[in-house]
Amino acid sequence: MLKLGQILNDRGSKYAVSGCAVENRADIDAALKSLKREKSYAKATHNTWGVLLPENVPLKADDGESGAGMVILRMLEREELRGHLVVVTRWYGGKHLGGDRFRHVQTCVRAYLDALSER
Repeated sequence: MLKLGQILNDRGSKYAVSGCAVENRADIDAALKSLKREKSYAKATHNTWGVLLPENVPLKADDGESGAGMVILRMLEREELRGHLVVVTRWYGGKHLGGDRFRHVQTCVRAYLDALSER
């Protein structure tokens, strides 16, 4: 799993991004379980994710961060990246971010896609 760690901070909230290649739902579950073995990720407020499975099946989860999974999924669709799980993790800092949280999810996904293209 490629983990970029903390990408940005805003009003106390911290964001990180991770991801890996997957082929099916079992791979997704295994990747999430592996990520959450790390105490800091297990204690995160939100681990939102999105993936376009190789058969072009879209899957996402908001993990309490309503709408974040769809943001990830749309970015993956635009990039036509299939078979790759992207997880954006947020540690809530105590202040509501409103619509800025979607911009932060986009920033994290973009950083991940850029890192992936450099590999």
